[in-house]
Amino acid sequence: MVKHLFELQATWPGGRNDIGEITAGNLQTKISIPPAMDGPGIGTNPDEMLLGAAATCYLISLAAMLERAHITPQSLTLTSDGIVDVTNGVFTYEKIIHRPVIVLMDDAPTREKTMAQKLAEKAEKTCMISKAIAGNVAIELDVTIR
Repeated sequence: MVKHLFELQATWPGGRNDIGEITAGNLQTKISIPPAMDGPGIGTNPDEMLLGAAATCYLISLAAMLERAHITPQSLTLTSDGIVDVTNGVFTYEKIIHRPVIVLMDDAPTREKTMAQKLAEKAEKTCMISKAIAGNVAIELDVTIR
């Protein structure tokens, strides 16, 4: 069995609206509460990081699946939205919506388009981060194949 260790180091000066720092491999950034939640909005925050983890895991999973299926898109892009609900002062990460756009060659056969759609759906179910948040944060897909 192979296990991978990912380590993050964090410093925080103390108060709610202070600014901390994190380091994890190639990721080095300041952290604080976003302005939408009455924070200073310096660096990134847990909400953006969860969205970033889910989006990049999905995108890399999709790219790997397309490659294994011998589908080479002209371009592969992704926009993802994280929806956080605030009810009675309680913040709940409600859902993430991934909107991948897979642009295939103009002469791509219908079966390739169908396969790209299936792989876009499968990538969400196999992504490590999607599996980690399953049952807590809903994930929706809005796939565009051109």
